[in-house]
Formats: sequence, C-alpha cells, structure tokens
Amino acid sequence: MFEFVVKKLLIIGFVWPEPKSSAAGSRMMQLIRFFQAQNYKIIFSSPCAKSDRAFDLTSIGIDQIAIELNNPSFNVFIKELSPDIVLFDRFMMEEQFGWRVAEQCPNTLRILDTEDLHCLRRGRQQAFKEGKGFNKTYLFNDIAKREIASIYRSDLSLIISEVEMKILKNEFKVDVALLHYLPFMLDEVLEATIEKLPNFQARQHFITIGNFLHEPNYNAVLYLKETIWPFIKNQLPRAELHIYGAYASQKVNQLHNDKERFLIKGFAHDVNEVMQQARVSLAPIRFGAGLKGKLIDAMQNGTPCVTTAVGAEGMYGDLKPNGFIEDAPEIFAKKAVELYTNENLWKEKQQKGVQIVNGRFNKEAFQEELSDKIEQMAEELSKNRFNNFTGQMLQHHNMQSTKFMSKWIEEKNK
Repeated sequence: MFEFVVKKLLIIGFVWPEPKSSAAGSRMMQLIRFFQAQNYKIIFSSPCAKSDRAFDLTSIGIDQIAIELNNPSFNVFIKELSPDIVLFDRFMMEEQFGWRVAEQCPNTLRILDTEDLHCLRRGRQQAFKEGKGFNKTYLFNDIAKREIASIYRSDLSLIISEVEMKILKNEFKVDVALLHYLPFMLDEVLEATIEKLPNFQARQHFITIGNFLHEPNYNAVLYLKETIWPFIKNQLPRAELHIYGAYASQKVNQLHNDKERFLIKGFAHDVNEVMQQARVSLAPIRFGAGLKGKLIDAMQNGTPCVTTAVGAEGMYGDLKPNGFIEDAPEIFAKKAVELYTNENLWKEKQQKGVQIVNGRFNKEAFQEELSDKIEQMAEELSKNRFNNFTGQMLQHHNMQSTKFMSKWIEEKNK
C-alpha cells in the first residue's frame, strides 16, 4: 500500500486575516482556499495580536499558532513542523523569520506574498505630501531596499498587479523567474446573479468604503469631504454619501455631518448588502499601490464606480471601466452625477464590471497557473537558487546581520 503524504504549508501572517475589514484579508483567504484545494495541511501563525474581527481559521480546519519575534522558540517550532512551503505575508515577515526558516528547513520552498509593493505606496505618499510628481527618486526609497532584498531572498514572490510586475522588471531589474503575477482570484459573476440584484430605481445614495488604518483611504475620505462632495451635493440635494470602513478613529468620526449628508457609517458587517443598496461608488484615491478591493466589491455587486488613475491601476487592463477614471475633482464629481442620474449609462457600466471580474480575475485559470508554478519551483529548487546569486548573497548577509541583531534582542529580553 502507498502511504499518502500530506503536504504542509506554514503561513506567517503580518496580521491575522480580516476579510471583512480589508482587501489584504480577502486576498489571504483566497490563498488559503487555493492551498486547501491542493490538499495542503495549513498552519497559520502570526506575531500580531488578534482582533475580534479576525476570521476564525479553525472553523475551516486550519491550525492557528501564535509566534514571537526574536525568540528561539520559533526555531524549534519550524524544525519540528518541517513544512513543504512557508508563505510570508508581506516582506516584513520574511525579514523577521526568513533566515530562521532557511537555517532550520533549508529544503522548504519560501514564497513571499507582497500584497502590494510597499515601496511604491510609500514613495507615492511622500511625493503627494511634498506636492511633487512621482518619479524614481521617490520609488528608490529605504523601504524599496528592504522589499527588493526580500524578493531576491525568496524562491518566489506573488505580485498582485501587472503594473507592479513591470516596475519590478524594468525599474528594479528583478529576474522575472522570481516573480509570479497573481491578482485577486474570484468566482465568476453569473448573469442570473446580476438580474437578482437591486436595480437602478431600487438604489439610492453614494458609497465609499475602506479600512481607515490605511492612509490612502482616510485621505480619500478627506478629499471627498473638502473638495468633491460639495460639487455633488449641490447638484443632487437628496443624495447622501455613506462612508464605511473598519477602525474609524475620532478624526474620522468627526467628519460626519448630517446637514451636508456626509455620513460616517463605520464598519460594514456585510459589504455586499451596503454596496447593493448604493447606486454609485466613489473611490478618489490619490496615492497607493496594488489592486483596490473596494472596486472589486463594487463590480461584484453591480455598483458602477468613479475612481482615479491610481485607483484604477492594474484593475481594468484593455477593458472599459465599470464607471469613470478621473483625477480632476470637478470632472470626477460631474461623472458621479452623470452615473447617478442616467439609468442607461448606469446599466452599461454595470455590465462592464461583470466583464472585468469574469475576464480578468476568474480564479480557475490563476489557480491552475499557480499550482503549476509551485510544482515547478519545488522540483527545481536547488537549480533555481543556484541561478539566483543575488538572493544567495543577500541571504548570507541577512542571516548574519538579522541573526545577530535578533540574538542581541533575545539576550536583552532575558
């Protein structure tokens, strides 16, 4: 008889996944579902404190293990577990734990999920703050030095946007053999599903949504409040703007104004419900990176959207958007009003959203490609590492510097 060997995956999470709070949480759950379908035994670990909104992974058969930074107990844990794959959730986790995994389990495949390029997001934010155009000077920041090093040290990095694939290849000259394009992996939106959604007449008001711990989201709400919403509310005296998002602080809540119909609603327990009630979604994002989960939510729920060039990045490809892409605030507002008042235009843009989800994010093709890539990487692990001398070099120096820093902290903590 053949003995069935269960493959093991250890995920080292920057945070515990909160799919109802952030696109990053949804992305992590998509990856978990993929590996479950591949029959992996999954262990999710994180050094982060768990919030009440964290998904209960044990409910879908996943072990949850708390781990500590700068603690040799992780060495014992990882060696005993001896996983086939370790998935690092963002480069910070690879920095902290990658050298320990490499030291204790040298034959384990190390995968980095970047979520989005943090150096790109940070550079754009800095350029925005300084009121200057974004260029390489802002891109080649200190975060970039850490993040690109992490990509080289990993056997494979999952990149969520085609734009970020190009930046890594063209600006940072990263070998494409180390990269794998993996956007959101979504179920097909069926025509019957759209027909069941509330129609144009059954919907009212505008919506914007996003986790308030994420600076681009707070900035977008402020931009709406101060610049865009005054244009819209003057033309549509009955329309309201409903603002949803997890972790609304006092500075967010104080933006609430009944008279201006600018309403902070807080955490949305069911994003589909609130998105289906709204007629138009607004996403005036001025800096950031990656793919915007709020645009996906809008498309899946048949809600046309107005966004910016940064918001639209990597989302639509060659397809027409499910609304409009406008950076000038007055034109942004004008298009929002147009979508809100023109039923035929609204229906046309709703259909575009379905085409985008089904044409660009259908999970079947992406799951098959990822499965093939992981299998190929695992089979040729030694060869691939040998060909990645930069990664070897960075791993060598990182293991020295990070190791001794960590051991110094260990001693200090004693």
